[in-house]
Amino acid sequence: MLDTCVYIDLALLSPADLPAVPELTAITFAELQQGVSMARDPVSRASRLEVLGAAMADFDPLPFDAAAAARYGTLVTLTIAAGRQPRPRRIDLMIAAVASAHGLPLYTRNVADFRGLGSAVEIIGV
Repeated sequence: MLDTCVYIDLALLSPADLPAVPELTAITFAELQQGVSMARDPVSRASRLEVLGAAMADFDPLPFDAAAAARYGTLVTLTIAAGRQPRPRRIDLMIAAVASAHGLPLYTRNVADFRGLGSAVEIIGV
């Protein structure tokens, strides 16, 4: 599973550091859409639309379903147990929950965002 930041930076990363069959979540699609909506100028908006369009063309996103929702609760509990606040990490935890529910490792450029999750989800820094 690719975290949103990894998908955005795909061109900068070595394919050897990524999964053979990458996956995205519907949450990532939502984050990409948010990026388009929040663009401050037409050039940024156009660039972000291209990234979103490519994701939509190339991936059938994994949904945030009941299994992911249950796993999300576990990840929130682990986050609190690690002395961290889950609220600012909701989106990251939802993406991690989808990965975990599907038994997939999560590839991210922001490993620290997932600190405290233990073995509930495999986090791979790229």
